Amino acid sequence: MLCTEFKPPNLVVVLITTSTIAILSTKKTSYFNWIASAIHSIVIVFVIVAGFAHANTNNLAPFLPHGVQGVFRAAAIVYFAYGGFDNIATMAEETRNPSRDIPLGLLGSMSIITAIYCLMALALSMMQKYTEIDPNAAYSVAFKSVGMKWAQYLVALGALKGMTTVLLVGALGQARYTTHIARSHIIPPIFALVHPKTGTPVYATLLITICSACIALFSSLDVLASLLSISTLFIFMMMATALLVRRYYARGVSTQRDLLKLVICLVFIIGSSMGTSAYWGLRPHGWIGYLITVPLWVVGTLGIQVFLPQRHSPKVWGVPLVPWIPSLSISTNLFLMGSLGADAFIRFGICTGIMIIYYVFFGVHATYDMAHGRCDKLDEMEVQKNGDIKREEEPGP
Repeated sequence: MLCTEFKPPNLVVVLITTSTIAILSTKKTSYFNWIASAIHSIVIVFVIVAGFAHANTNNLAPFLPHGVQGVFRAAAIVYFAYGGFDNIATMAEETRNPSRDIPLGLLGSMSIITAIYCLMALALSMMQKYTEIDPNAAYSVAFKSVGMKWAQYLVALGALKGMTTVLLVGALGQARYTTHIARSHIIPPIFALVHPKTGTPVYATLLITICSACIALFSSLDVLASLLSISTLFIFMMMATALLVRRYYARGVSTQRDLLKLVICLVFIIGSSMGTSAYWGLRPHGWIGYLITVPLWVVGTLGIQVFLPQRHSPKVWGVPLVPWIPSLSISTNLFLMGSLGADAFIRFGICTGIMIIYYVFFGVHATYDMAHGRCDKLDEMEVQKNGDIKREEEPGP
C-alpha cells in the first residue's frame, strides 16, 4: 500500500461505503472500480517516476541488509497481497466467456502487479535508506525527505483509492464465496439469497462487512498480515495438491493401485517440502539436508509423471508442465510458511481448529443432507405443513 496512515474507524467507514456500492449493482461496482483504478494507476505512475527522478543508488547499500533469510521472511509476510487475485475466479458466473477471460485476467493482472510492486519497492529504497523508511507512512515520509512535501497528499489520495478498490473487489469476491458456502447449508441458506432487483447477494455482503468491520476495529495490522499470509500460503498449497489429484485421479476409473501410487508420491512431495523448510529454518547456512530433501521431491514429482496416467485434461486452458509446476508450488508455499514466526502458526492452528470443529459437528451433516436432497425434502415438508395449518385456520363455508 502507498500509505498506512488510516485509523480503524476510518477503515470501517471505507469498508461500509464499498460494501454499499457492491450491494447496489455489480455493473455499477465495475464502473466505480474502473474510475478508482484509473486514479490509483496515475498515482502509482507518479510515485515510480518521481521516485526514480530523486533516486540515489547509494541508498541501496547494503543491498541485502538482512540476508536471504530476511527476503524470504518478508515475502512470506506480504504474501497476502496476492490473495485477491483468486477473487477473479469468483466472477465466473457473471463473465461472458469465463474459460478464456478468467485465465487471461489472472495471468495478466498478476504479471502487471508483480512488476509494479518491484518498481515501487525499488523507487522507495533508492529515495531513502532502509533504516530511515517509516513503516507507517513510507512513501509520504520518503517524498518529504527529498523536498516534495506536497506529494504526501497525492500519495494519501492514491492510498485511499487503492484501499477502496481492494475492499470493493474483496466485498464482491468474499460475498460470492459466502453465497456458495450457504448453498451447501454449511451456514444458514439465507446468505445464499440474491436480491431480485440488484442481482447481488445482499445478506452475504452484509455478513462479510460486519465481520470485517469487527476485525478491523479489534485487531492489529501485524497480526492480521501474518495470519492472512500463512492462510493464503496454506490455501495455495492445497490448491496445487488438489490440481494433482484432479489430473491424476478419477473415481470409478483409477484403480486402487493408482490411488496408492498418487498418495505415496504426494507424501514424498509434501514431506520433502516440509523438510526443506524446516532445515532452512534450523540451519539457514547449511546444505547437507538439501541433499536428502530435494532428491525426494524430485522422486515424488517424477513418480507422478512416469507411473500415473492423467485422468482429466483441460478443455480450453490448463496449468502447463504438470506435475512439475503444481509440485513446485507446493514446495514454494510450504517453504514460505516456514519463514513465518511461531505466533503465526499458533494463531493459524487455533482458527483452523475452530473451523474444523464447526465443520465436523455441523458442516458435514449439512453438506451430506444437501447432497442427498434431504434439505429440499425438509423444505417441502415444512411448506406443506404450513399450508395445512393455514387451511385449518381458514373459516368454513
